[in-house]
Amino acid sequence: MGGCASPPPPGIVRFDSARMPARLDGPMPGTPLFNTAWDALLAACPLILSQRNATAGNAGATNFDVRWRMSKEYCAWLYYAPDDRYALSKLVESSDATRNQFEQGCRAPAFVQDPRYPPDSLKYLYFLHNHPATPTNLSERDLAALAKMARIHGGYVETKAGRLPIGIVAFFSDGSSGNPAGCDGFYEYTYGSAEVVRWTPDDEGRWRRTQAGIVTWDSETEFRFVPTR
Repeated sequence: MGGCASPPPPGIVRFDSARMPARLDGPMPGTPLFNTAWDALLAACPLILSQRNATAGNAGATNFDVRWRMSKEYCAWLYYAPDDRYALSKLVESSDATRNQFEQGCRAPAFVQDPRYPPDSLKYLYFLHNHPATPTNLSERDLAALAKMARIHGGYVETKAGRLPIGIVAFFSDGSSGNPAGCDGFYEYTYGSAEVVRWTPDDEGRWRRTQAGIVTWDSETEFRFVPTR
């Protein structure tokens, strides 16, 4: 006699990939409207990494294979609202049976619906997700997904901070135990940029930017990605 899967916690949604809805609900319960995109990113990082099985730890740690098989990616939109503030959508919980050693995937609707704002008034700035395993980086699959998003939404968003390119972010935790360890950093890539950036906090909590790879665009859809060793 088979059991039924438990319902997801508030703010987490699961989709049948064969019947993906057109829109993802927003906002994420318990999250405010943010004055800057940076504030929203720093709030989203521990929020996503604290979800069930969002971290598998270091690939060299004991019992990593077990944690990797159980791990999940979560994804969400960081979007720009008509009142010049930034918001987070609900999180999509996803696991991919075709995952390889370091990569899986999370699919979400291309659009968000937020009852506080008119339909089609939202602008899409970042697609957010976690990478359960470390060491990690953005993948060619991530960059290809961003290119597709740019074709749907346009490559740039007009905001109070100026004209910003649409981007993709992957959060990670360095914890070797597989337990949620907060936000140890994230990889960021914005459409059309020449480099992938890695953001990590120092011992005093200041965020440091380092290059994590070089991206060369041959066309609007074709690119070459060389990670920094």
